[in-house]
Amino acid sequence: MRIKTLSFTLLAVLGLLVLSACGTLQSVTGLLEEAPTRALAATTESLESIPAQGLPPVEGSADFLAAYQGTLENLYQAVNPSVVNIRVVQKVDASDALGQLQQFPFFNLPQGQEAPEQYQSGLGSGFVWDEDGHIVTNNHVVRGADKIEVTFSDGSIVSAELVGSDPDSDLAVLKVDLPESQLVPVQLADSEDVSVGQLAIAIGNPFGLQGTMTTGIVSAIGRSIPASETSAQSYTIPDVIQTDAPINPGNSGGVLVDVNGRVIGVTAAIQSTNGSNAGIGFAIPSSIVTKVVPALIEEGSYQHSWLGISGTNLVPDLAKAMELPEDQRGALVIEVIPDSPAEAAGLRGSEQTVTIDGQEVSVGGDVITAIDGQSVNGISDLIAYLAGSTTIGQQVELSLLRDGESESVDVTLAARPTSEQGRVQENPRSQRGITLGLQGLNMDASIANEMDLPSDQQGVLVEQVEPGSLADEAGLRGGDETVTLDGEQVQVGGDVIIGVNGQPVDTVGELRAALSQLPVDEELTLTILRDGSEMEITIDPTP
Repeated sequence: MRIKTLSFTLLAVLGLLVLSACGTLQSVTGLLEEAPTRALAATTESLESIPAQGLPPVEGSADFLAAYQGTLENLYQAVNPSVVNIRVVQKVDASDALGQLQQFPFFNLPQGQEAPEQYQSGLGSGFVWDEDGHIVTNNHVVRGADKIEVTFSDGSIVSAELVGSDPDSDLAVLKVDLPESQLVPVQLADSEDVSVGQLAIAIGNPFGLQGTMTTGIVSAIGRSIPASETSAQSYTIPDVIQTDAPINPGNSGGVLVDVNGRVIGVTAAIQSTNGSNAGIGFAIPSSIVTKVVPALIEEGSYQHSWLGISGTNLVPDLAKAMELPEDQRGALVIEVIPDSPAEAAGLRGSEQTVTIDGQEVSVGGDVITAIDGQSVNGISDLIAYLAGSTTIGQQVELSLLRDGESESVDVTLAARPTSEQGRVQENPRSQRGITLGLQGLNMDASIANEMDLPSDQQGVLVEQVEPGSLADEAGLRGGDETVTLDGEQVQVGGDVIIGVNGQPVDTVGELRAALSQLPVDEELTLTILRDGSEMEITIDPTP
Protein backbone atom coordinates (compact mmCIF):
# COMPACT_ATOMS: atom_id res chain seq x y z
CA MET A 1 0.00 0.00 0.00
CA ARG A 2 3.03 2.25 0.25
CA ILE A 3 4.70 3.76 -2.79
CA LYS A 4 8.47 3.59 -2.94
CA THR A 5 10.09 6.94 -3.59
CA LEU A 6 13.09 5.37 -5.29
CA SER A 7 13.23 4.74 -9.00
CA PHE A 8 11.33 1.49 -8.47
CA THR A 9 7.74 2.32 -7.55
CA LEU A 10 5.47 -0.23 -5.89
CA LEU A 11 2.08 -0.17 -7.52
CA ALA A 12 -0.30 0.32 -4.62
CA VAL A 13 -2.12 3.65 -4.47
CA LEU A 14 -3.10 5.61 -1.38
CA GLY A 15 -6.82 5.96 -0.85
CA LEU A 16 -6.61 9.71 -0.32
CA LEU A 17 -5.65 10.20 -3.96
CA VAL A 18 -8.57 8.11 -5.15
CA LEU A 19 -11.07 9.87 -2.92
CA SER A 20 -9.95 13.37 -3.80
CA ALA A 21 -10.14 12.69 -7.53
CA CYS A 22 -13.22 10.47 -7.52
CA GLY A 23 -15.48 12.55 -9.75
CA THR A 24 -12.78 13.18 -12.33
CA LEU A 25 -11.79 9.56 -12.43
CA GLN A 26 -15.35 8.47 -13.13
CA SER A 27 -15.58 10.75 -16.16
CA VAL A 28 -12.21 9.57 -17.44
CA THR A 29 -13.38 5.97 -17.22
CA GLY A 30 -16.04 6.59 -19.84
CA LEU A 31 -13.52 8.14 -22.20
CA LEU A 32 -11.14 5.25 -21.72
CA GLU A 33 -13.87 2.74 -22.52
CA GLU A 34 -14.80 4.55 -25.75
CA ALA A 35 -11.29 5.41 -26.94
CA PRO A 36 -10.21 1.98 -28.26
CA THR A 37 -13.39 1.64 -30.37
CA ARG A 38 -13.07 5.13 -31.88
CA ALA A 39 -9.34 4.61 -32.51
CA LEU A 40 -9.97 1.27 -34.19
CA ALA A 41 -12.75 2.68 -36.39
CA ALA A 42 -10.59 5.63 -37.41
CA THR A 43 -7.65 3.38 -38.21
CA THR A 44 -9.75 0.99 -40.26
CA GLU A 45 -11.39 3.84 -42.17
CA SER A 46 -8.04 5.47 -42.93
CA LEU A 47 -6.56 2.20 -44.19
CA GLU A 48 -9.50 1.58 -46.52
CA SER A 49 -9.55 5.13 -47.89
CA ILE A 50 -5.89 5.47 -48.93
CA PRO A 51 -5.97 6.74 -52.55
CA ALA A 52 -4.64 4.55 -55.35
CA GLN A 53 -1.82 6.98 -56.16
CA GLY A 54 -0.62 6.83 -52.53
CA LEU A 55 0.33 3.87 -50.40
CA PRO A 56 -1.85 0.88 -51.30
CA PRO A 57 -4.11 -0.48 -48.57
CA VAL A 58 -2.73 -3.49 -46.73
CA GLU A 59 -4.70 -6.51 -47.84
CA GLY A 60 -6.78 -7.91 -45.01
CA SER A 61 -5.86 -5.11 -42.60
CA ALA A 62 -9.48 -4.50 -41.57
CA ASP A 63 -10.01 -8.22 -40.95
CA PHE A 64 -6.79 -8.38 -38.93
CA LEU A 65 -7.79 -5.45 -36.74
CA ALA A 66 -11.26 -6.86 -36.22
CA ALA A 67 -9.80 -10.22 -35.23
CA TYR A 68 -7.33 -8.54 -32.85
CA GLN A 69 -10.11 -6.53 -31.25
CA GLY A 70 -12.24 -9.64 -30.88
CA THR A 71 -9.39 -11.47 -29.22
CA LEU A 72 -8.93 -8.70 -26.67
CA GLU A 73 -12.65 -8.47 -25.99
CA ASN A 74 -12.94 -12.22 -25.41
CA LEU A 75 -9.81 -12.23 -23.27
CA TYR A 76 -11.18 -9.46 -21.06
CA GLN A 77 -14.50 -11.22 -20.63
CA ALA A 78 -12.67 -14.39 -19.59
CA VAL A 79 -10.04 -12.91 -17.25
CA ASN A 80 -11.66 -9.85 -15.66
CA PRO A 81 -13.98 -11.89 -13.37
CA SER A 82 -10.82 -13.36 -11.82
CA VAL A 83 -9.26 -9.95 -11.02
CA VAL A 84 -10.29 -8.15 -7.84
CA ASN A 85 -9.85 -4.76 -6.24
CA ILE A 86 -8.27 -4.78 -2.77
CA ARG A 87 -8.85 -2.03 -0.22
CA VAL A 88 -6.86 -1.99 3.00
CA VAL A 89 -7.18 0.13 6.11
CA GLN A 90 -4.37 0.63 8.58
CA LYS A 91 -4.42 2.35 11.93
CA VAL A 92 -1.83 5.12 12.21
CA ASP A 93 0.10 5.53 15.44
CA ALA A 94 -1.49 8.37 17.40
CA SER A 95 1.87 10.00 18.14
CA ASP A 96 2.72 10.03 14.42
CA ALA A 97 -0.65 11.54 13.57
CA LEU A 98 -0.21 14.17 16.30
CA GLY A 99 3.24 15.02 14.96
CA GLN A 100 1.80 15.57 11.50
CA LEU A 101 -1.03 17.74 12.83
CA GLN A 102 1.36 19.89 14.84
CA GLN A 103 3.12 20.88 11.63
CA PHE A 104 0.06 22.99 10.76
CA PRO A 105 -0.04 26.60 12.01
CA PHE A 106 -2.13 27.31 15.14
CA PHE A 107 -2.70 23.61 15.88
CA ASN A 108 -2.83 22.95 19.59
CA LEU A 109 -4.44 19.90 21.18
CA PRO A 110 -6.25 20.87 24.42
CA GLN A 111 -4.36 19.85 27.53
CA GLY A 112 -5.21 16.36 28.71
CA GLN A 113 -6.97 15.42 25.47
CA GLU A 114 -5.64 12.45 23.56
CA ALA A 115 -5.12 12.58 19.83
CA PRO A 116 -8.01 10.93 17.94
CA GLU A 117 -7.41 7.59 16.25
CA GLN A 118 -6.17 8.05 12.70
CA TYR A 119 -6.45 5.65 9.77
CA GLN A 120 -5.01 5.51 6.29
CA SER A 121 -6.35 3.47 3.41
CA GLY A 122 -4.82 2.07 0.25
CA LEU A 123 -5.86 0.30 -2.92
CA GLY A 124 -4.33 -2.51 -4.92
CA SER A 125 -5.26 -5.46 -7.08
CA GLY A 126 -5.38 -9.24 -6.75
CA PHE A 127 -6.72 -12.33 -8.46
CA VAL A 128 -8.62 -15.51 -7.61
CA TRP A 129 -6.28 -18.45 -7.14
CA ASP A 130 -8.72 -21.31 -6.50
CA GLU A 131 -12.33 -22.19 -5.71
CA ASP A 132 -11.50 -22.32 -1.98
CA GLY A 133 -11.50 -18.52 -1.93
CA HIS A 134 -7.76 -17.82 -1.94
CA ILE A 135 -6.77 -14.47 -3.43
CA VAL A 136 -3.20 -13.67 -4.51
CA THR A 137 -1.77 -10.16 -4.33
CA ASN A 138 1.49 -8.36 -3.49
CA ASN A 139 2.83 -8.36 0.04
CA HIS A 140 3.33 -4.59 -0.11
CA VAL A 141 -0.39 -4.10 -0.83
CA VAL A 142 -1.56 -5.71 2.43
CA ARG A 143 1.46 -5.30 4.70
CA GLY A 144 0.40 -3.93 8.08
CA ALA A 145 -3.31 -3.84 7.17
CA ASP A 146 -5.85 -3.90 10.01
CA LYS A 147 -8.78 -4.41 7.65
CA ILE A 148 -8.93 -5.88 4.12
CA GLU A 149 -11.87 -5.70 1.69
CA VAL A 150 -12.07 -7.40 -1.69
CA THR A 151 -14.31 -6.11 -4.48
CA PHE A 152 -15.17 -8.47 -7.33
CA SER A 153 -15.98 -7.55 -10.91
CA ASP A 154 -19.72 -7.96 -10.25
CA GLY A 155 -19.51 -5.29 -7.53
CA SER A 156 -19.80 -7.62 -4.52
CA ILE A 157 -17.61 -6.60 -1.55
CA VAL A 158 -16.42 -9.09 1.07
CA SER A 159 -13.96 -9.05 3.96
CA ALA A 160 -10.72 -10.99 3.61
CA GLU A 161 -8.20 -12.45 6.01
CA LEU A 162 -4.46 -12.69 5.46
CA VAL A 163 -3.42 -16.34 5.11
CA GLY A 164 0.30 -15.85 4.53
CA SER A 165 2.88 -13.51 3.04
CA ASP A 166 6.44 -13.57 1.75
CA PRO A 167 8.22 -10.19 1.67
CA ASP A 168 11.17 -11.66 -0.25
CA SER A 169 9.01 -12.49 -3.28
CA ASP A 170 6.50 -9.67 -2.56
CA LEU A 171 3.58 -12.11 -2.62
CA ALA A 172 0.68 -12.61 -0.22
CA VAL A 173 -2.43 -14.80 -0.05
CA LEU A 174 -5.83 -13.73 1.29
CA LYS A 175 -8.95 -15.81 1.98
CA VAL A 176 -12.57 -14.83 1.33
CA ASP A 177 -15.71 -16.74 2.25
CA LEU A 178 -17.71 -17.13 -0.96
CA PRO A 179 -19.38 -20.06 -2.75
CA GLU A 180 -17.48 -21.70 -5.60
CA SER A 181 -19.98 -20.35 -8.11
CA GLN A 182 -18.76 -16.80 -7.47
CA LEU A 183 -15.07 -17.63 -7.79
CA VAL A 184 -13.32 -17.75 -11.17
CA PRO A 185 -9.70 -18.91 -10.72
CA VAL A 186 -7.06 -17.74 -13.19
CA GLN A 187 -5.18 -20.05 -15.53
CA LEU A 188 -1.39 -19.98 -15.29
CA ALA A 189 1.21 -20.08 -18.04
CA ASP A 190 4.84 -21.12 -17.60
CA SER A 191 6.89 -17.93 -17.51
CA GLU A 192 9.92 -19.96 -18.59
CA ASP A 193 8.34 -20.01 -22.06
CA VAL A 194 7.84 -16.23 -22.22
CA SER A 195 9.85 -14.46 -24.92
CA VAL A 196 10.60 -10.83 -25.70
CA GLY A 197 8.19 -9.37 -28.21
CA GLN A 198 5.15 -11.44 -27.34
CA LEU A 199 1.91 -9.67 -26.48
CA ALA A 200 1.35 -8.84 -22.81
CA ILE A 201 -1.96 -7.67 -21.34
CA ALA A 202 -2.32 -6.18 -17.86
CA ILE A 203 -5.61 -6.15 -15.93
CA GLY A 204 -5.92 -4.41 -12.58
CA ASN A 205 -7.17 -1.32 -10.79
CA PRO A 206 -4.81 1.62 -11.53
CA PHE A 207 -5.70 4.62 -9.36
CA GLY A 208 -8.77 2.68 -8.24
CA LEU A 209 -10.22 2.37 -11.77
CA GLN A 210 -11.46 -1.18 -11.38
CA GLY A 211 -11.19 -3.65 -14.23
CA THR A 212 -8.77 -1.67 -16.42
CA MET A 213 -7.05 -3.52 -19.26
CA THR A 214 -3.93 -2.25 -21.03
CA THR A 215 -1.85 -3.89 -23.73
CA GLY A 216 1.78 -4.00 -24.76
CA ILE A 217 4.58 -6.47 -25.24
CA VAL A 218 7.12 -8.29 -23.14
CA SER A 219 10.00 -5.81 -23.27
CA ALA A 220 12.62 -7.95 -21.52
CA ILE A 221 12.99 -11.03 -19.34
CA GLY A 222 15.41 -11.99 -16.60
CA ARG A 223 15.28 -8.64 -14.81
CA SER A 224 15.84 -8.29 -11.04
CA ILE A 225 14.02 -5.90 -8.71
CA PRO A 226 14.35 -5.22 -4.96
CA ALA A 227 12.35 -7.75 -2.97
CA SER A 228 11.13 -5.69 -0.03
CA GLU A 229 11.61 -2.26 1.46
CA THR A 230 11.36 -3.78 4.95
CA SER A 231 13.89 -6.58 4.68
CA ALA A 232 16.93 -6.31 6.91
CA GLN A 233 18.99 -7.97 4.18
CA SER A 234 19.07 -6.73 0.59
CA TYR A 235 17.36 -9.48 -1.40
CA THR A 236 16.13 -9.31 -4.98
CA ILE A 237 13.43 -11.05 -7.01
CA PRO A 238 14.99 -12.74 -10.07
CA ASP A 239 13.64 -13.58 -13.54
CA VAL A 240 11.22 -10.65 -13.44
CA ILE A 241 9.29 -9.84 -16.63
CA GLN A 242 9.56 -6.30 -18.00
CA THR A 243 6.66 -4.91 -20.05
CA ASP A 244 5.59 -1.68 -21.72
CA ALA A 245 1.89 -2.42 -21.09
CA PRO A 246 0.79 0.70 -19.16
CA ILE A 247 0.59 -0.06 -15.43
CA ASN A 248 0.29 2.46 -12.62
CA PRO A 249 -0.15 2.72 -8.83
CA GLY A 250 -3.11 0.49 -7.98
CA ASN A 251 -2.08 -2.22 -10.45
CA SER A 252 -0.05 -3.96 -7.72
CA GLY A 253 -1.11 -7.57 -7.38
CA GLY A 254 -2.94 -7.63 -10.71
CA VAL A 255 -2.23 -9.95 -13.60
CA LEU A 256 -0.04 -9.83 -16.67
CA VAL A 257 -1.44 -12.38 -19.12
CA ASP A 258 -0.56 -13.74 -22.53
CA VAL A 259 -2.79 -13.62 -25.60
CA ASN A 260 -4.55 -16.78 -24.36
CA GLY A 261 -5.48 -15.11 -21.07
CA ARG A 262 -3.06 -17.16 -18.99
CA VAL A 263 -1.14 -15.45 -16.19
CA ILE A 264 2.57 -15.03 -16.92
CA GLY A 265 3.25 -12.68 -14.01
CA VAL A 266 1.94 -10.54 -11.14
CA THR A 267 2.36 -6.80 -11.74
CA ALA A 268 4.44 -5.41 -8.88
CA ALA A 269 6.55 -2.34 -9.70
CA ILE A 270 7.36 0.34 -12.23
CA GLN A 271 10.45 2.39 -12.93
CA SER A 272 9.49 6.03 -13.10
CA THR A 273 10.66 9.50 -12.17
CA ASN A 274 7.19 10.69 -11.15
CA GLY A 275 5.50 7.57 -9.76
CA SER A 276 3.33 6.97 -12.84
CA ASN A 277 3.70 4.84 -15.95
CA ALA A 278 6.81 5.53 -18.01
CA GLY A 279 6.64 2.42 -20.17
CA ILE A 280 8.75 0.26 -17.86
CA GLY A 281 6.77 -2.09 -15.66
CA PHE A 282 7.74 -5.29 -13.86
CA ALA A 283 5.85 -8.49 -13.09
CA ILE A 284 6.84 -11.31 -10.74
CA PRO A 285 7.05 -14.39 -13.00
CA SER A 286 4.55 -17.23 -12.70
CA SER A 287 7.44 -19.64 -12.09
CA ILE A 288 7.98 -17.97 -8.69
CA VAL A 289 4.25 -17.60 -8.02
CA THR A 290 3.63 -21.33 -8.48
CA LYS A 291 6.36 -22.15 -5.95
CA VAL A 292 5.50 -19.57 -3.29
CA VAL A 293 1.68 -19.42 -3.25
CA PRO A 294 1.00 -23.10 -2.39
CA ALA A 295 3.44 -22.80 0.54
CA LEU A 296 1.71 -19.64 1.76
CA ILE A 297 -1.64 -21.44 1.67
CA GLU A 298 -0.33 -24.49 3.52
CA GLU A 299 2.23 -22.98 5.90
CA GLY A 300 1.58 -19.24 5.92
CA SER A 301 5.17 -18.55 4.86
CA TYR A 302 7.78 -19.59 2.30
CA GLN A 303 11.39 -20.53 2.97
CA HIS A 304 13.97 -19.53 0.37
CA SER A 305 17.24 -21.40 -0.02
CA TRP A 306 20.11 -19.24 1.17
CA LEU A 307 23.80 -18.99 0.31
CA GLY A 308 24.65 -15.99 2.50
CA ILE A 309 26.64 -13.51 0.44
CA SER A 310 26.28 -10.04 -0.99
CA GLY A 311 27.92 -9.45 -4.33
CA THR A 312 28.09 -7.60 -7.60
CA ASN A 313 28.85 -8.19 -11.27
CA LEU A 314 32.51 -8.55 -12.19
CA VAL A 315 32.86 -5.82 -14.82
CA PRO A 316 36.06 -4.96 -16.76
CA ASP A 317 37.19 -2.23 -14.36
CA LEU A 318 36.85 -4.58 -11.36
CA ALA A 319 38.53 -7.43 -13.24
CA LYS A 320 41.44 -5.16 -14.15
CA ALA A 321 41.81 -4.02 -10.54
CA MET A 322 42.01 -7.69 -9.50
CA GLU A 323 44.57 -8.48 -12.23
CA LEU A 324 42.10 -10.72 -14.05
CA PRO A 325 41.38 -10.72 -17.80
CA GLU A 326 39.11 -7.78 -18.59
CA ASP A 327 36.66 -10.12 -20.33
CA GLN A 328 36.34 -12.32 -17.24
CA ARG A 329 32.75 -12.43 -15.97
CA GLY A 330 31.18 -13.74 -12.79
CA ALA A 331 29.68 -12.73 -9.45
CA LEU A 332 32.19 -10.96 -7.20
CA VAL A 333 31.63 -11.77 -3.52
CA ILE A 334 31.64 -8.51 -1.58
CA GLU A 335 30.58 -9.79 1.83
CA VAL A 336 30.10 -13.19 3.43
CA ILE A 337 27.28 -13.09 5.98
CA PRO A 338 28.32 -14.40 9.41
CA ASP A 339 26.98 -17.84 10.34
CA SER A 340 25.85 -18.51 6.77
CA PRO A 341 26.38 -21.52 4.47
CA ALA A 342 28.90 -19.43 2.52
CA GLU A 343 30.94 -18.79 5.66
CA ALA A 344 30.79 -22.47 6.63
CA ALA A 345 32.11 -23.40 3.18
CA GLY A 346 34.98 -20.91 3.47
CA LEU A 347 33.94 -18.38 0.82
CA ARG A 348 35.90 -15.13 0.98
CA GLY A 349 34.55 -11.62 0.71
CA SER A 350 36.29 -8.50 -0.56
CA GLU A 351 38.72 -7.01 1.92
CA GLN A 352 40.41 -4.43 -0.32
CA THR A 353 39.11 -1.17 -1.77
CA VAL A 354 40.14 0.73 -4.88
CA THR A 355 38.90 3.95 -6.42
CA ILE A 356 37.26 3.65 -9.84
CA ASP A 357 35.73 6.69 -11.54
CA GLY A 358 35.90 8.57 -8.26
CA GLN A 359 34.00 5.89 -6.33
CA GLU A 360 35.45 3.61 -3.68
CA VAL A 361 34.66 -0.03 -4.52
CA SER A 362 35.46 -3.37 -2.89
CA VAL A 363 37.64 -5.94 -4.68
CA GLY A 364 39.63 -9.05 -3.92
CA GLY A 365 36.88 -11.51 -2.99
CA ASP A 366 36.01 -14.82 -4.60
CA VAL A 367 34.55 -14.65 -8.11
CA ILE A 368 31.79 -17.25 -8.66
CA THR A 369 31.85 -18.33 -12.30
CA ALA A 370 29.44 -21.31 -12.22
CA ILE A 371 26.98 -23.14 -9.97
CA ASP A 372 26.36 -26.84 -10.55
CA GLY A 373 27.97 -26.46 -13.95
CA GLN A 374 25.68 -23.57 -14.99
CA SER A 375 27.60 -20.47 -16.07
CA VAL A 376 27.35 -17.41 -13.83
CA ASN A 377 27.98 -14.21 -15.79
CA GLY A 378 26.75 -11.94 -13.01
CA ILE A 379 25.07 -11.86 -9.62
CA SER A 380 21.58 -12.11 -11.18
CA ASP A 381 22.45 -15.50 -12.72
CA LEU A 382 23.44 -16.81 -9.31
CA ILE A 383 20.28 -15.48 -7.65
CA ALA A 384 18.05 -16.90 -10.40
CA TYR A 385 19.57 -20.37 -10.08
CA LEU A 386 19.24 -20.39 -6.30
CA ALA A 387 15.60 -19.29 -6.53
CA GLY A 388 14.52 -21.58 -9.34
CA SER A 389 16.64 -24.71 -9.07
CA THR A 390 17.56 -25.30 -5.42
CA THR A 391 15.94 -26.30 -2.14
CA ILE A 392 16.89 -25.97 1.51
CA GLY A 393 19.50 -28.55 2.50
CA GLN A 394 20.67 -29.08 -1.08
CA GLN A 395 24.41 -29.19 -1.75
CA VAL A 396 25.59 -27.08 -4.68
CA GLU A 397 28.99 -26.89 -6.32
CA LEU A 398 30.45 -23.42 -6.86
CA SER A 399 33.20 -22.89 -9.42
CA LEU A 400 35.17 -19.80 -8.52
CA LEU A 401 38.32 -17.80 -8.98
CA ARG A 402 40.32 -17.11 -5.82
CA ASP A 403 43.44 -14.97 -6.19
CA GLY A 404 43.27 -15.73 -9.89
CA GLU A 405 43.25 -19.52 -9.42
CA SER A 406 40.32 -21.80 -10.23
CA GLU A 407 38.76 -23.67 -7.32
CA SER A 408 35.63 -25.70 -6.60
CA VAL A 409 33.66 -25.39 -3.36
CA ASP A 410 30.67 -27.42 -2.13
CA VAL A 411 28.05 -25.48 -0.17
CA THR A 412 25.01 -26.88 1.67
CA LEU A 413 22.22 -24.32 1.41
CA ALA A 414 20.19 -23.27 4.44
CA ALA A 415 16.89 -21.45 4.92
CA ARG A 416 17.08 -17.72 4.36
CA PRO A 417 16.75 -15.80 7.66
CA THR A 418 13.57 -13.84 8.20
CA SER A 419 13.74 -10.06 8.58
CA GLU A 420 13.78 -10.37 12.37
CA GLN A 421 16.46 -13.08 12.30
CA GLY A 422 18.54 -11.00 9.91
CA ARG A 423 18.42 -7.87 12.02
CA VAL A 424 21.48 -8.67 14.16
CA GLN A 425 23.81 -11.25 12.66
CA GLU A 426 24.44 -13.64 15.55
CA ASN A 427 27.66 -15.61 15.08
CA PRO A 428 28.20 -17.99 18.01
CA ARG A 429 31.89 -18.37 17.15
CA SER A 430 32.82 -14.71 16.93
CA GLN A 431 29.81 -12.92 18.47
CA ARG A 432 30.66 -9.90 16.35
CA GLY A 433 28.80 -7.84 13.76
CA ILE A 434 25.79 -5.52 14.05
CA THR A 435 23.17 -4.70 11.41
CA LEU A 436 21.47 -1.34 11.92
CA GLY A 437 18.65 -1.85 9.43
CA LEU A 438 18.98 1.10 7.08
CA GLN A 439 19.65 1.96 3.47
CA GLY A 440 22.37 4.52 2.88
CA LEU A 441 24.80 5.86 0.30
CA ASN A 442 28.03 7.81 0.19
CA MET A 443 27.80 11.56 0.40
CA ASP A 444 29.06 13.54 -2.59
CA ALA A 445 29.08 17.18 -3.67
CA SER A 446 25.71 17.03 -5.45
CA ILE A 447 23.96 15.49 -2.43
CA ALA A 448 25.67 17.90 -0.07
CA ASN A 449 24.50 20.82 -2.20
CA GLU A 450 20.89 19.61 -2.04
CA MET A 451 21.15 19.47 1.77
CA ASP A 452 22.95 22.83 2.17
CA LEU A 453 26.07 21.12 3.49
CA PRO A 454 29.71 21.81 2.56
CA SER A 455 30.56 20.34 -0.85
CA ASP A 456 33.35 18.23 0.69
CA GLN A 457 31.09 16.76 3.38
CA GLN A 458 31.69 13.03 3.78
CA GLY A 459 29.71 10.33 5.51
CA VAL A 460 26.79 7.98 4.90
CA LEU A 461 23.43 9.53 4.02
CA VAL A 462 20.54 7.56 5.54
CA GLU A 463 17.92 7.18 2.79
CA GLN A 464 15.53 4.71 4.43
CA VAL A 465 15.17 3.19 7.89
CA GLU A 466 13.71 -0.29 8.28
CA PRO A 467 10.68 -0.25 10.63
CA GLY A 468 11.45 -2.06 13.90
CA SER A 469 15.20 -2.12 13.27
CA LEU A 470 17.95 -0.90 15.60
CA ALA A 471 18.17 2.30 13.54
CA ASP A 472 14.42 2.84 13.87
CA GLU A 473 14.39 2.22 17.61
CA ALA A 474 17.28 4.65 18.05
CA GLY A 475 15.42 7.37 16.16
CA LEU A 476 17.59 7.62 13.06
CA ARG A 477 15.83 9.51 10.27
CA GLY A 478 15.67 8.65 6.61
CA GLY A 479 15.26 11.06 3.70
CA ASP A 480 12.04 13.05 3.34
CA GLU A 481 12.58 14.52 -0.13
CA THR A 482 13.28 12.82 -3.45
CA VAL A 483 15.58 14.52 -5.96
CA THR A 484 17.10 13.38 -9.26
CA LEU A 485 20.90 13.54 -9.40
CA ASP A 486 22.80 12.33 -12.46
CA GLY A 487 19.66 10.55 -13.66
CA GLU A 488 19.15 8.67 -10.38
CA GLN A 489 16.52 9.35 -7.73
CA VAL A 490 17.96 9.96 -4.26
CA GLN A 491 16.16 10.54 -0.97
CA VAL A 492 17.83 13.47 0.75
CA GLY A 493 17.24 15.23 4.04
CA GLY A 494 17.98 12.29 6.30
CA ASP A 495 20.67 11.88 8.93
CA VAL A 496 24.29 11.66 7.81
CA ILE A 497 26.40 9.17 9.78
CA ILE A 498 29.93 10.54 10.17
CA GLY A 499 31.33 8.44 13.02
CA VAL A 500 31.07 5.21 15.04
CA ASN A 501 32.31 5.22 18.63
CA GLY A 502 34.35 8.34 17.97
CA GLN A 503 36.04 7.00 14.84
CA PRO A 504 35.34 8.89 11.57
CA VAL A 505 33.18 7.17 8.94
CA ASP A 506 33.39 8.55 5.41
CA THR A 507 31.80 5.79 3.29
CA VAL A 508 29.30 2.93 3.37
CA GLY A 509 32.23 0.51 3.26
CA GLU A 510 33.82 2.08 6.33
CA LEU A 511 30.49 2.01 8.20
CA ARG A 512 29.98 -1.66 7.36
CA ALA A 513 33.54 -2.49 8.41
CA ALA A 514 33.18 -0.63 11.72
CA LEU A 515 29.89 -2.36 12.57
CA SER A 516 31.23 -5.81 11.61
CA GLN A 517 33.95 -5.53 14.26
CA LEU A 518 31.58 -4.82 17.15
CA PRO A 519 30.23 -7.51 19.49
CA VAL A 520 26.52 -8.04 18.83
CA ASP A 521 25.58 -7.02 22.38
CA GLU A 522 27.82 -3.97 22.70
CA GLU A 523 26.33 -0.51 23.00
CA LEU A 524 27.60 1.88 20.34
CA THR A 525 27.48 5.60 19.65
CA LEU A 526 26.85 7.08 16.21
CA THR A 527 27.92 10.61 15.40
CA ILE A 528 25.49 12.12 12.90
CA LEU A 529 24.59 15.34 11.17
CA ARG A 530 20.91 16.24 11.47
CA ASP A 531 19.71 19.38 9.72
CA GLY A 532 23.33 20.50 9.57
CA SER A 533 23.98 20.10 13.31
CA GLU A 534 26.26 17.45 14.80
CA MET A 535 24.82 15.17 17.47
CA GLU A 536 25.32 11.72 18.96
CA ILE A 537 22.88 8.80 19.13
CA THR A 538 23.40 5.81 21.40
CA ILE A 539 22.26 2.39 20.17
CA ASP A 540 21.76 -0.57 22.48
CA PRO A 541 21.51 -3.80 20.44
CA THR A 542 20.47 -5.97 23.39
CA PRO A 543 16.77 -7.01 23.37
